[in-house]
Amino acid sequence: LDEAAADAGYLRRYQVAVERFDGMLAADPTMTWVGRNAPDLADRTLAYFSAEFGLHRALPIYSGGLGVLAGDHIKEASDIGLPLVAVSLLYRQGYLRQRLNSDGWQQDVSADLAPGAEPTTQVLRPDGPPVIVEVAFDDPAHPLRIAVWRVFVGRVTLYLLDSDVEGNPEWTRTISSRLYGGDLEHRLRQELVLGIGGVRALRAVGVEPAYWHANEGHAAFHLLERLREHVAAGLPFDEAAERVRATTVFTSHTPVPAGHDVFPPSMVDRYFSHFWPELGLERDEFFALGRHIATGDGLNLTALSLRLAGQRNGVSERHGEITRGMWHDLWPEVAADRVPITSVTNGVHLPTWVSPQMARLLDDHLGGGWRERTSESAVWDGVRAIDDGAFWAAHRAAKRELLAYLRERSRRRWIGGDFDPSQVMTAGPYLEEDVLTIGFARRFATYKRATLIFHDADRLAAILNHAERPVQIVFAGKAHPADETGKHHLQQVYRRAIDPMFGGRIAFVDDYDLHVAHFLVQGCDVWLNNPRKPLEASGTSGMKASLNGVSHLSIGDGWWAEGFTGDHGWLVD
Repeated sequence: LDEAAADAGYLRRYQVAVERFDGMLAADPTMTWVGRNAPDLADRTLAYFSAEFGLHRALPIYSGGLGVLAGDHIKEASDIGLPLVAVSLLYRQGYLRQRLNSDGWQQDVSADLAPGAEPTTQVLRPDGPPVIVEVAFDDPAHPLRIAVWRVFVGRVTLYLLDSDVEGNPEWTRTISSRLYGGDLEHRLRQELVLGIGGVRALRAVGVEPAYWHANEGHAAFHLLERLREHVAAGLPFDEAAERVRATTVFTSHTPVPAGHDVFPPSMVDRYFSHFWPELGLERDEFFALGRHIATGDGLNLTALSLRLAGQRNGVSERHGEITRGMWHDLWPEVAADRVPITSVTNGVHLPTWVSPQMARLLDDHLGGGWRERTSESAVWDGVRAIDDGAFWAAHRAAKRELLAYLRERSRRRWIGGDFDPSQVMTAGPYLEEDVLTIGFARRFATYKRATLIFHDADRLAAILNHAERPVQIVFAGKAHPADETGKHHLQQVYRRAIDPMFGGRIAFVDDYDLHVAHFLVQGCDVWLNNPRKPLEASGTSGMKASLNGVSHLSIGDGWWAEGFTGDHGWLVD
């Protein structure tokens, strides 16, 4: 930092960036995309609840696609001038850092998030003390105290809830410590903080949303808190429920059962027996809000969210169809194709994911201001005029950066004593620029089928080691800490990478995060995706690769089922 502060060139670049950023914040709201195209939304705040947000590797409060999508959403909201506030938890240990041992087994290493050193600021009351809200667990007489932090994401504010507060019992201080850590009861406690605490935090800082969005069932309890507010104001429950539905959007992100939280009756009794009387409900009426045929007597948070949201959607056309079938029993009186669940296909934040080389090429051919007009199809007509040679040169430059990054990363890990020789080999320092490079980077969930490409190992080895047209593959991704099968799949990939029969043409890049993802989606030649149908709800990593001109090879599921046109990649059924 001292060297940068004395570097005149760096300071000039810094000043330009600061002036651009300040100019964005000071711009006339009527001149934003929302101001020009949807002025009726310009003064209506949307509250966006999500268990994770992927913004930057400096703030490791994300695990995978759900969080990265949420981060892209709020970046885009800032760009277009949509008045949005976001709510999540301040995970002081973040999500796991990944290290592999010499046998390829994933070691889960906790991050160490120091809020004072990260891009977070504690929210204070006008008279000085911190904003504190309270959430009751199983003992309403001794509620949990929750502090509120904030992160400025351009025009958008992200509020993060923190249970590590003086006055809380020691065992409660770690409730918001780690993303997706702990057992089922720990998950319930986190979601109580997110949902009920999130609503109370927004009230405490003076934010009055016109609309509320729940990203997955993790945020379902915000619906109950808003119901409680309406009932406390004198509304009967049915009218309160209609008020909540009229202002709520719910997005389901996966058909995988593990993505839909269900809590057993005994646990719900402990934490909500004091709560349902405040809604004017009996126990059976409360449980009926979250009942689903597939999960028995437990409280299913997706079912709860679907019942109490007025707008509901999946994240691709195909996923919308699957979601309507999964939850048809909530609307038994209508045909399956008439179930009131729509689809809004996911997207990505283009400025975040496009490579510098490709961005400069687009600047040259699309004209100034194209970033503010990406929703206009005519803007993209200029892409067809880009010379093939110029396009290929931009791609090759991004590929060189990927390979240089893998070499330097391996060298640093070797110097730091983190790697043994075999791990250096598998980390990708010997990959070649002139060899077709396939990328496979995502969570190592079983349904993603990372090991499918090894089904015919001899044939794959012949392809990778072809004398004239060799191929190389780069893998990256983390398995959930509790997913032993996913860890075994990851280990199988690692062992293939060190197997001499593949000639060093396979790499595994550990500790996959946003920073690694940028290099991979920009520098690979082909992006591979082969999940088990119909479990891929959307698949936004392929979008990030595609906007960098990387050809996509995917199962006909998620976004690719509607995005494939036959001339920009391959579809596998």
